[in-house]
Amino acid sequence: MAKRVLVVEDNELNLKLFCDLLRAHGHEVLPLRDGRDVLAQARAFLPDLVITDIHLPHVSGIELIVSLKGDAALAHVPIMAVTAYAGHGDEERVRAAGAQAYVSKPISVLRFVEQVNALL
Repeated sequence: MAKRVLVVEDNELNLKLFCDLLRAHGHEVLPLRDGRDVLAQARAFLPDLVITDIHLPHVSGIELIVSLKGDAALAHVPIMAVTAYAGHGDEERVRAAGAQAYVSKPISVLRFVEQVNALL
């Protein structure tokens, strides 16, 4: 059964890769490049999973995760954080904000798909 996945990523190539992978596995995808629109878009789309970059313009991925987890209608939705800047302590901060999964870029396609399947 197709699941709905909201993808927040400002890098066009990564956004296309993530969305193509998700669609190839039968999921419905809503791509967003700007974190400022996430709450309104997520409330309308009602995703089964949110995948977000951590380093976004305007709103950080951690702020986005906290906002999603603080929204009663969206708090139950699992979140997978993806980042190219995996520094010491980053995974702990991301998980503390509420993300259930953490994947560093460049992504392994197999690991990405495994994480998505595990969360859905």
